[in-house]
Amino acid sequence: MVRGLFSVGLLAAEDGGTIHAGDGGFWADTAGIMLVLPFVAFLLILAFGKRLPNKGGEIAVGAMAINLLWASVLMIMNMTGGVLDETTFEIARIGSGIVFELGWVVDGLSIMMYFLVSFVGLLVFIYAIGYMHGDRRVDWFFAAFSLFAGAMLILVGAPNLIQLIIGWEGVGLASYFLIGFYWEDLDNVRSGNKAFLTNKVADVGLILGAILIGVSIHSFSFADLAKAATDHSTELGAVAVAGGLLLFFGAMGKSAQFPLHIWLPDAMAGPTPVSALMHAATMVTAGIYLMARTFPLFQNLAMDARTLMIAIGTITLFAIGLLALTADDIKKVLAYSTVSQLGYMMTAVAAGGYTAGVFHLFTHAFFKALLFLGAGSVIHAVHSNNMSDMGGLRKHMPTTYWTFMVGSLALAGIIPLAGFWSKDEILATLGHEGYTTVMWIAIAGAFVTAFYMTRTVALTFFGSYKGHGEPHESPRVMTAPLIGLAIPSIFVGVLNIPGVNWPGIGNFTEWIGVRVVAMGDYHPKSVDWGLAAIGLAAAVLGIVLGWMIFARDRATQAERDALEVPVLYPLLRRKYYMDDLAWGLVNTTRGPLARFVNWTNTYIIDMVPNAIGGVTKAVGGFVYGILDQRGVDGVFNGLSAITDGAGSAVRKWQTGRVQQYAAAFVAGAVILVIVFVFFI
Repeated sequence: MVRGLFSVGLLAAEDGGTIHAGDGGFWADTAGIMLVLPFVAFLLILAFGKRLPNKGGEIAVGAMAINLLWASVLMIMNMTGGVLDETTFEIARIGSGIVFELGWVVDGLSIMMYFLVSFVGLLVFIYAIGYMHGDRRVDWFFAAFSLFAGAMLILVGAPNLIQLIIGWEGVGLASYFLIGFYWEDLDNVRSGNKAFLTNKVADVGLILGAILIGVSIHSFSFADLAKAATDHSTELGAVAVAGGLLLFFGAMGKSAQFPLHIWLPDAMAGPTPVSALMHAATMVTAGIYLMARTFPLFQNLAMDARTLMIAIGTITLFAIGLLALTADDIKKVLAYSTVSQLGYMMTAVAAGGYTAGVFHLFTHAFFKALLFLGAGSVIHAVHSNNMSDMGGLRKHMPTTYWTFMVGSLALAGIIPLAGFWSKDEILATLGHEGYTTVMWIAIAGAFVTAFYMTRTVALTFFGSYKGHGEPHESPRVMTAPLIGLAIPSIFVGVLNIPGVNWPGIGNFTEWIGVRVVAMGDYHPKSVDWGLAAIGLAAAVLGIVLGWMIFARDRATQAERDALEVPVLYPLLRRKYYMDDLAWGLVNTTRGPLARFVNWTNTYIIDMVPNAIGGVTKAVGGFVYGILDQRGVDGVFNGLSAITDGAGSAVRKWQTGRVQQYAAAFVAGAVILVIVFVFFI
C-alpha cells in the first residue's frame, strides 16, 4: 500500500509560478469510500430492496449523498489550496517488474469528476424515485443504477490503465442492463445489444493501447505515463502515436464519436433517468476523461495522432448535430446534441485545449442532465416521447418549462449562462492553436444547436396541446432536482472567465491543473469579445430563425414541423445511412460469414481433433474389448473358474460325518499298504 505518493506537489503554473498542493489528509486517504459505497448499495438493494417503501431508492440516494459529502469537501480543499494524493494497493506482479495495483487518485481532474458524478447522480437518483414509482422491477433499476455510478467512480478514480479498464467495462455492463431495462420489448433488447457490441469493438483499441503503452514503460500508472511523456521517453516515443490512436479508438466508442456514435440515440430506450446520468456524468464522458487523463501523451509525444482526432471531433460536432433537426423523439434530439457537444470536447482536447475541453464537460453535465430530466418530466405527463404529441405544455408544466428553457439557452451558448463561457473557451483555443477552419465549423455548429433547440422548445411548450389525456406538472420529487440543476446551469460558467480569479478560490483552470505534471495548455488571458460576439450571434440567429419557422401554431404538429431542405433532410432522416451500413455489416457477419466460419470450424479446424478423437476411440475400443476384456480379464476369469470348480468338487467331500471320514481313512491306509507291498 502507498499513501500520499504525491503528498506535497509543486506544479508549474501558467504564469511561471507554482501551485502548492497538499495531500488532502483524511479526506483524500478515505476517498476510496466513494468508489466502494455504490457497490455496497447495489448489494443491499438486491437483498432488501423489495421490502422498502421506495424499493431501494432510499439506499441508492443515501449512498450518493455520502459520496457528495466526500466529493464536496475535496472540491473545496482543491479550490482553496490544491489536493494531490494517490493511494494504491499492490495486487500482483505481471511479468518482469510490472505491478498491478488498485486504488484511487485524488487530483484536480478526478476531484472534478467525483463531484460531478455525485452531485448530478444524487439529483437524478432523487428524481428517479418519482419517475419510477409504480414501474416494474424498481428494485433492480436502483441496483443497476448504483452499479452504473459505482463503475464510473472506479473509472475516474483509477490510478492506472488497468483499473480504468475495469471501471470502463463495468460502465458498459451496467448500461447494457439499463438500456434494455424494458426487455419485454424486443426493440429495447436490440438497443442494449447495439450499445454493448459497438462499445466492445472500440474496447479492443483501448485494451491494445493500454498493453502497448504499459509494456513500453513497464508500468500502467498514469503518473508514470505522464512523467515518461514529459521526459520524452525513448521507449514511449517509439509507440506513442500507435498507442495514442488505440486509446482514442476506445474513447470513440464510449464518447460516441463518428462513426461509432450510432449506439447512443438507440440508448434512449432505457428509462429517462438513465439517459440523464449517462449523458451528463457517466458513460459518454468516459472517453473525454480518458483523453484528458492521458493528455501529456498527446501533448508531448503523440502529436501526429491529434490530426485524426480533430478531424473526427469536427465531423462529430457538426454532422451529427444536424441529425437533431429531423428527430421527433425529444430524447433523441437531446442525444444528438450530446454527441455534438462531445465532438466539441474531443476537438478541444485534441487541439491542445485540455482545460477548455474539460471545462465544457463540467458545464455540459449540469444543463444536459437538466434537459433530460425536463424531457422525462414531459414524457411522464403526456405518456409519449414524440414532440408530435406535445405542444402548449408551458401552461400545464411551468416549472418544467422554465427549467427546460434554462437548459436550452445554456446549451445554445447564450450569455451569461454556463454554456456560453465553456463553448467560447473552446472557440478561443481553436483560434489560438491555428485551427481556424475548425473554429468556424464549431461556430456553425453553435447555430445548428440553437436552431434545433428552439424547434424543440416551440414544438413541446408552445402552441396548443396535440396529445391525449390531461398533462400535469410532475411531483415535487421530480421538479426539485430540475431546479437544483438549473441553478448551476446559470452560474457555473463564471468559475472560469478568462482573466478572473475569484478571491480565495482562484478559478477552474487552476483547480483542474493540479496534476502530477503541469498541463501547460493554452488559457485565454481575457475574453476575446469579438470572437465571443460572433459565437453568440450565431446562436441568436439560430434562435430567431428557429422561432420564425416553428413558433406559429397549426392544426397538427406535422404542419408546424413541415420544414424540408431538399437532399439534406432525406439524408438526415436516413442518418447518413450509417445505421444501414452497420446493419449490413452485422447481417454479413451473422449470415454468410457466420456460416462460412462455422463450415471452416466444422470441416477444417475440427478435422484434426476429430481425426485424433476417432483414432483414440478405436484404440480405446481395442484395448478395452480385446486386450482387457478378452486378454487380461480372460486369464483371471479362467483361473477363477478353475478354482471355483475345484472348490465345488472338494466341497462335496466335506460332509461333516465322522463315520465317512473314518471309512475314507481306513480305505486310504489299505490302498497305501497294497501299493507298498505289491509295487515298491
